[in-house]
Amino acid sequence: MQNKMMKKYFPVFVLPTLLAFTIGFIVPFIMGVYLSFCKFTTVTDAKFVGLQNYVKIFTEDGTFGHALWYTTAFTVVSVILINVIGFAVALLLTKKIKGTNIFRTVFFMPNLIGGIILGYVWQLLLNGLLLQINKTLTYSSVYGFWGLVILMCWQQIGYMMIIYIAGIQNIPGELIEAAQIDGANKGQLLKHVIIPMVMPSITICTFLTLTNSFKLFDQNLALTNGEPSNMSEMLALNIYNTFYGRTGWEGVGQAKAVIFFILVGAIAMIQNRLTRSKEVQQ
Repeated sequence: MQNKMMKKYFPVFVLPTLLAFTIGFIVPFIMGVYLSFCKFTTVTDAKFVGLQNYVKIFTEDGTFGHALWYTTAFTVVSVILINVIGFAVALLLTKKIKGTNIFRTVFFMPNLIGGIILGYVWQLLLNGLLLQINKTLTYSSVYGFWGLVILMCWQQIGYMMIIYIAGIQNIPGELIEAAQIDGANKGQLLKHVIIPMVMPSITICTFLTLTNSFKLFDQNLALTNGEPSNMSEMLALNIYNTFYGRTGWEGVGQAKAVIFFILVGAIAMIQNRLTRSKEVQQ
């Protein structure tokens, strides 16, 4: 009886969500892909030009390649630092020490602050420090790079820490006790028991930090705005500046967005497959 009722009213509950998803995501996505093959200023005057926009990215636009490698370098550094530090803090806060709940709350709080606000706050802080050596974040792309890394780590470590804590606390106590009885030291316990058992959390955290780093926009806009001379410009900001900052390049900006989507999707799927293959079945 219950199954019959669910089957009968299932479309009633699913249809509004499906309709909203179609209007808000599917239709704009399809239009976006189509517009990447067009020259346009608005969606009503789009003129199909084939692969011209994609060719233009690699022949007439010298900013995309730099933004790609700059984003890749930033992603590699931030993913490693965030996950290593987040995991280390999680290990520390799962020990029987006083005030762990307070520390967890304090570490998590930066994740609640908006990216634009964080960008401007850290711009003031870091520029204040760099002025001691007569430099600013926009003096060189290197300063902007490490400024973004510091900002991203400060914001994301607490969030990843919470996920790692959940994974560590899910490890059966008898498994750790058995390893200790067998003579495993702390290093062996970490390498052969804790890390393999926490691989599901590592998969989630790596996926989140990887995609968040590649898609970083608002912090980049607020902290350096791509200065100096677009040398600290990441992919999302590069797409934004191409679409809104260069007249007649709207189609090129849309083509960059499609390439960006394919890159992020492919990298995320590869990472997910690699880390999932190392998970231990409990």
